[in-house]
Amino acid sequence: MSACEPNVPRKAGVVIASTRAAAGVYADETGPIILDWLNEHGFDTFPAMVVPDGEPVGAALRALLTQEPAVIITSGGTGLSPDDRTPEMTLPLLEREIPGIMEGIRHAGATKTPMAMLSRGHAGAAGKTFVINLPGSPKGVMDGLAVLDPVIGHLCEQLEGSHGH
Repeated sequence: MSACEPNVPRKAGVVIASTRAAAGVYADETGPIILDWLNEHGFDTFPAMVVPDGEPVGAALRALLTQEPAVIITSGGTGLSPDDRTPEMTLPLLEREIPGIMEGIRHAGATKTPMAMLSRGHAGAAGKTFVINLPGSPKGVMDGLAVLDPVIGHLCEQLEGSHGH
């Protein structure tokens, strides 16, 4: 959203890392929550990409980044299971990490469940795109989105370089 185009909505993408949901074993529960949140915040969203854990997550992230969205939110693959590889797929794509966001999300989650401390997700910038890894549970996603709520607009403005002086 440049100063020249104030009415162009920011684009956003969602990647769901779930081998079982990708195989149709069960329905993705977090994608719709994330898409609703993005739409409520004025983003123009791509359909959620539901992919198996591991390398397909990296491929989906790289494909989305070519579309230059303002935001990419992943859900799933952030725990300690052997196939939880979302952080490893995300980190090489980030030019700058934003550790305070993940600290805030883990802190907020830990007030509800100590398991939140086990989430290994990253948040950062890939060019002008904000990328964040959220947990694979609906509650974890909602907790993460609540932390993002007050900062997402300002964060996008800063990455775009249009944060008013």
